[in-house]
Amino acid sequence: METSLPPVFGKEIPLALITPSKALAIVLETVRPAKITSAPLDKALGACLAQDVRADRDLPPTDRSAMDGFALRAGDIAKHPQKLPLVGEVAAGQSCKLKLAPGTCVRILTGAIVPPGADTVVRLEDTAEDGEWVTFLKPAKAGLNIRRRGEEVSKGRVVLSKGTVLGPAQIGLCASVGVASPRVHARPRVSILCTGQELRQAGESVRPHQLRDSNGPTLQAALKEAGYEGAPHEIVLDDLRTITARLRKALSGHDVVIFTGGVSVGKYDFVPEVIKRIGARVRFHGVSMKPGRPQLYATVSGNRHIFGLPGNPLSVLTGFHELVLPGLRRMSGVPAGSCRPRVRLPLARSVRVKGGRMRFMPARIVAGKMGAQVMPIPSRGSADLVSGAQADGVYTLPRGAEELPAGALVDFRPWRMWP
Repeated sequence: METSLPPVFGKEIPLALITPSKALAIVLETVRPAKITSAPLDKALGACLAQDVRADRDLPPTDRSAMDGFALRAGDIAKHPQKLPLVGEVAAGQSCKLKLAPGTCVRILTGAIVPPGADTVVRLEDTAEDGEWVTFLKPAKAGLNIRRRGEEVSKGRVVLSKGTVLGPAQIGLCASVGVASPRVHARPRVSILCTGQELRQAGESVRPHQLRDSNGPTLQAALKEAGYEGAPHEIVLDDLRTITARLRKALSGHDVVIFTGGVSVGKYDFVPEVIKRIGARVRFHGVSMKPGRPQLYATVSGNRHIFGLPGNPLSVLTGFHELVLPGLRRMSGVPAGSCRPRVRLPLARSVRVKGGRMRFMPARIVAGKMGAQVMPIPSRGSADLVSGAQADGVYTLPRGAEELPAGALVDFRPWRMWP
């Protein structure tokens, strides 16, 4: 374990560093899934199932036509061309009371019930219709163009397992099996507190010693993109009493509070002291990663959590995606192993680095001759939001790595879906 001993208030205060993987493990082991509730389908996007969803009937519930054409017995057109009388029609949404007699055919539309007695559907393109007769231009096998009852899933079978995150297709499947309000885990309520005397709102004019707050809007957008809408954010002055009051208020109405800035060990970094004052338990403070070493995580009773992220924008984005968002996903019921997605991809060009900590390097995804590749983005440090805005995510360089050639496989961790 590494330590750093910067002077604060005239004293030497150790900042113990743990590995990023250890920090993530602590978060995922500590948070608990939120309570179970029911969500109507129009509110369920991104929610995680708290119980299995089962089919309430066979899918499809009857033999159905897979296309527009004519239903008949395959044996009746073994010789071709063959002309058969047209004795009726079956459309989608109609009950089928017609029983097909040998040597006849019926018009059938896509999705319609295949009438008893028919064992195949011949598409329109392979026929010629003349009044009340249809000529079949080629033979057909039994079962052609028929979706069999229960071929997708049989009644009572699990169609979506507990722990599944509901996307558009999953919501559609819930609807098709009659689940209008699936049982899901509630999503945590999040509040954002951005500390700093120098911070101003985006629309305000700024003097040379001031900065516009980018972290608040960044986190709000990242949370919304991940399915956690409505997170309020405010700028908080670097004052012990003010930060304490704001934190207490935020915790009274939210499950998770995210700080940006004020989490290191400098003279005006009050967040660690505030967290101790309110009786929260610090789980870690300091992660051996670059950017974002002074990451802080603490817990309060009632499954409430505090994340402290450094103030620089790339540190905020990295800490959010590596530690905060996985914690939120776990609280939402997502299985621990799925909370931080990553993929192994080749580098588009070689890279050289130096330094002892694990590095999270901004990159975008590009198309190479053999598929997707990771293109490193030059960055001037943890305050360089310009490079962050070009990135689809980060790739990791293990501690001690100095050079990786083009084509080397790296762990890419997405921040967003790329084109």
